[in-house]
Amino acid sequence: MAKFMDVHSGFVGVTARQLEEAHGRDLAIESEEGVHFERAWLDPTSGKVFCLATGPSREAVMRIHERAGHPTDEVYALTVEV
Repeated sequence: MAKFMDVHSGFVGVTARQLEEAHGRDLAIESEEGVHFERAWLDPTSGKVFCLATGPSREAVMRIHERAGHPTDEVYALTVEV
């Protein structure tokens, strides 16, 4: 499976609990697209959320986020790792 990092904006002031709830919505349906969200990080000051996922495609990751209520077009394939 390929690895992906995606970036969400607009999460200013979000708490860890709220991030956990949003992440849980992804986890609840991720298998329907063959995606697995491994971890999510939040910077509540900038409102940025970063998600690390594995899956068959960028589009599959995007579809899960869209269905979970927090769409993003910023999904990057992580093709080089050191």
